Amino acid sequence: MPSLRNLSPTLHASAALHVGAVVALAAGVQWPWAAAAVLTNHALLTGIGLWPRSTLLGPNMLRLSAAQQDSRQVAITIDDGPNPQVTPAVLDILDSWQAKASFFCIGKAVQTYPELAREIVRRGHRVENHSYSHRHYFSLMGIGTLRNEISQAQDVISQITGQKPVYFRAPAGLRSPLLDPILRDLGLTLATWTRRGFDTVTEDPHTVLQRLTYKLSAGDILLVHDGHCAHTLQGQPVVLDVLPQLLGMMQHQGLSAVALSHAA
Repeated sequence: MPSLRNLSPTLHASAALHVGAVVALAAGVQWPWAAAAVLTNHALLTGIGLWPRSTLLGPNMLRLSAAQQDSRQVAITIDDGPNPQVTPAVLDILDSWQAKASFFCIGKAVQTYPELAREIVRRGHRVENHSYSHRHYFSLMGIGTLRNEISQAQDVISQITGQKPVYFRAPAGLRSPLLDPILRDLGLTLATWTRRGFDTVTEDPHTVLQRLTYKLSAGDILLVHDGHCAHTLQGQPVVLDVLPQLLGMMQHQGLSAVALSHAA
C-alpha cells in the first residue's frame, strides 16, 4: 500500500474532505450535504485524471529542463511498441538524422519481441514503461491491479533490455488518483508531452506534422507512435512519413532530438 506521505496535496485535501464528511455526519449534519461534497470531490478527481498534462495528482514531466532548453533540445517519445512492422524503420530514420528517442514500450510487446526491444537499446535509445498490457480502462483499475500492470512491465523491460525504466507514461495519458503513490514507490517519474500528433487516428501526415511543429520550441516533449499507428491512404504507417520531415524541420531550426534520460 502506498505511503500517505507520498500523496499529492490534492489527494491530501480529498482525504481531509472525506474525514470531514464523516465528522459532519457524526455531528448531525444531514447526510445529503455530506454525500454531495464527497461525490463532487470524486467527480473532480476523475476530471483531473482525464487531463493528461495535469500536475494536480502529482509530479508530471511536461517539458525539459531550463538547461536543455538553452541547449536547444527537444525530446522525441514514441509509444505503444515495439512493433516489428514499424519500429525497425523508425530506428533507421532516427539513425539517419543522428537523433535519439525514448520508446515508451508495452511490457507484453517487449516480452513478445525481445530482440527488437534490445535493438532499441543497442541503437542508443531508451526503453521506458508504458504499462504491461496497455488496457483502455487503465485509469479505472484498482490499486493492486494498477501496481501489477506497472511493476510487471518494469520487471520485463529491465530483464530483457538490461535497462531499468525511469519514466512512466499512462496509456492514453489517462490516470487515476492512485497512480502517483505507486510511481513514487517504484522510483518512476510520470512523463507526458508538450504536443502530440494524434497519429493513431489521423491518416494525413501533413496534419500530424502541423500539430507537432506548431510553435515548436526547445524543451518540448513530442509524442508519436510506432504501435497502434494510423496508416496513410497508401498504406504507410503515418509515423514513417512524419518522422523524417519532423527531424528535418528540427535540424533547420537548430533543435536536437534527445531521449528523456538525456533530458533529465
